[in-house]
Amino acid sequence: MEDYSVKVIVATHKPYEMPSDKLYLPVHVGAAGKESIGYQRDDEGDNISNLNPYFCELTGFYWAWKNLKEDYIGLVHYRRLFTMNGRTLTESDIKPYLGKIKVFTPCKRRYYIETLKSHYDHTHYPEHLKVTRNTVERLYPEYLDSYDKAVNRTWGYMFNMMIIDRTLLNDYCTWLFNILDDVFKQIDTTNYPVFAKRYVGRMSEILFNVWIEKKLSAGEIKKSEIMELECNVEEKWLVKIPAFLKAKFFGKKYEGSF
Repeated sequence: MEDYSVKVIVATHKPYEMPSDKLYLPVHVGAAGKESIGYQRDDEGDNISNLNPYFCELTGFYWAWKNLKEDYIGLVHYRRLFTMNGRTLTESDIKPYLGKIKVFTPCKRRYYIETLKSHYDHTHYPEHLKVTRNTVERLYPEYLDSYDKAVNRTWGYMFNMMIIDRTLLNDYCTWLFNILDDVFKQIDTTNYPVFAKRYVGRMSEILFNVWIEKKLSAGEIKKSEIMELECNVEEKWLVKIPAFLKAKFFGKKYEGSF
């Protein structure tokens, strides 16, 4: 049996208690121009670290794509981790699935009374999705039907969390960053508050669902080769639910992360 290598980066902007298993590599995202916090920096080698105010954790994901050599590459957050059987995922947990499962995703995040599109339009700026859809139509028209299906669902794989086979990683990241780079050139963020400028990272969350939908529909990834992992996510529901309701019913946009 082939022994597949795997590495999951833990995106962080500050020191934090990190998982000790060798599966994980803490990465300081947006490290460009900042002092070391003791973790691998995302401004070394081929990188886009300076774009972190817009691309969020994707600067770490891009660094991993371009600079790590493992057969599988993954992304989690310092406060959002994959779990299995109620505990943080380890290398020994995932090893038996490597070579069989091509894409590991987080559990579906369900919005129930909102689609991905309506939720985004209520909580952020509708322009972002409009520009992104137009860009998909222009650059990758074969993905447009998958885009419309994905954004009109009431659930999605969010947070840019995944563990993915190297070959598919190359396919996904080439496609993703081509779209995001184009979108980024089209939207003027001069008058945006800091939080709103992080829209590129949010677009990528939705685009991951588009890519998965297209690959599944095209039969390039069998459903048996996709596995949803449990997630341990720090949620602040007492803050999040009122903010969600204000956004949906009163047009109050999100002003920060929860």
